[in-house]
Amino acid sequence: MHIHDMDRIIISIKEFLYANIGGDHQAGIVTALLLVAILLAAVVAYYICKWLLYLLGIAIDKTPTKWDDDLLDHHFMRAVSQLAPALVVNRMLPAFFRANESDYVHWISLLTSFYILWAIVRILVIFIGNLYMAMARRKSTQLYAVKGIFQMLKLVVICLGIIVAISLMIGKEPLAILTALGASAAILMLVFKDTILGLVASVQLTANRMLHKGDWIVAEKYGANGEVEDVSLTTVKVRNWDNSVSTIPPYALVSDSFRNYQPMRQSGGRRVERSIYIDVNSVRFCTQAELRTLDERGWLEGVTVDRAARQVNLTLLRRYLEKYISMHKDVNQSMLHMVRQMAPTQSGLPLQLYFFTRKTGWKDFEHLQADIFDHVYAVIGEFGLRVFQTPAGTDISVLGNNIHCETLTKI
Repeated sequence: MHIHDMDRIIISIKEFLYANIGGDHQAGIVTALLLVAILLAAVVAYYICKWLLYLLGIAIDKTPTKWDDDLLDHHFMRAVSQLAPALVVNRMLPAFFRANESDYVHWISLLTSFYILWAIVRILVIFIGNLYMAMARRKSTQLYAVKGIFQMLKLVVICLGIIVAISLMIGKEPLAILTALGASAAILMLVFKDTILGLVASVQLTANRMLHKGDWIVAEKYGANGEVEDVSLTTVKVRNWDNSVSTIPPYALVSDSFRNYQPMRQSGGRRVERSIYIDVNSVRFCTQAELRTLDERGWLEGVTVDRAARQVNLTLLRRYLEKYISMHKDVNQSMLHMVRQMAPTQSGLPLQLYFFTRKTGWKDFEHLQADIFDHVYAVIGEFGLRVFQTPAGTDISVLGNNIHCETLTKI
């Protein structure tokens, strides 16, 4: 049925009512009947649209893809069905009534236009939200920090809806309102400064793959050290390891530096770089008895006892530890690993173990690191070496008691 045919039918209904209804209140009765007819038509249109969308939903559920299920969910369908009655009212009112026939008809038409605008904005906002949720549910796209971009799209749709609503209210074209807003662009940029900076930062974070949801980041300036929970238009929420939450503006992560540990997790190796401080006074050549014991345990790494006798115990320890970490099943052998001697300090001679573990989880990493260094501390004494340790109060007390006892013995 064409639009002109529908107009003729509506006009014929109006003429029929005026021809068959008489009396002093003819205009009021006809107006009331026409409004009831419009109301009934709107209700019928709502249920027809709802039924059609229900059938569409059944068809969508049977499709193999899940994108349509996420985009066209029941919230979106309900929002579309609520648009149908307003379209019917907006279409039938001008045909039933002249613009100057009744003041309240004009207000009904204006309110209907507002409702249509609100319904369209709501449909677009729901669709944008569904698109974001659809991306968030898929592993291939959920890592991208696009929430801020979608929030900005919603904000743009809502702002355009407000502009159109103002144009309907004052009877001006939307372009004229946009022109007026352009003159106050400086004020708008000041008001929406954080929003604009957040949008630009979200695009940069996403395009450069600097940050994703679930990443472990450290931003010392903002006291953040934990996993990213949410990346929105104005804030990045980081749940710290003490279960507190730090909020950081997205543009701060672009302008300032932060550390992202996610590549470390994905690389399959987490670095250990820890030193043991050796007492320099214990560095010497091993005795024959010590060398025979080390040889029996297989700790000389293929070096004969005669050759080992000409080498320092610290050298033998360093070679043993390199062999130990190179054969450890939880040390990533494809990454650099070594035992090196650092510059001597007042606290002794640092012997540093540098390697990468296969376990990158915090708890597993700490347990593995502790197990390796437990072995290192236990084996140092077998090479005739001592770990440097600053004397404690009890050590000084014991030393004083020994000196006192020796003095009494001499007396």
